[in-house]
Amino acid sequence: MVLRKGSILTLAGLGAGLVGAMVITRFMSGMLYRTSVRDPATFVLVPALLFAVALLACYLPARRAAKVDPMAALRHE
Repeated sequence: MVLRKGSILTLAGLGAGLVGAMVITRFMSGMLYRTSVRDPATFVLVPALLFAVALLACYLPARRAAKVDPMAALRHE
């Protein structure tokens, strides 16, 4: 459940970021050196890396929470 919600938020953010990046690329074309404005490697590898980091950031707390005994957590509160 935690991974699903985290991945949905991550995909929404990546989608908005990719759309924003596509819009801004025409304004940045003068600042780029020896690379195309819409470099496919950049638009594929960077979102893939960000998605992998976000999944890892969701997985670690989810794994830790799954190890907690529910009765012990309820007794603690």
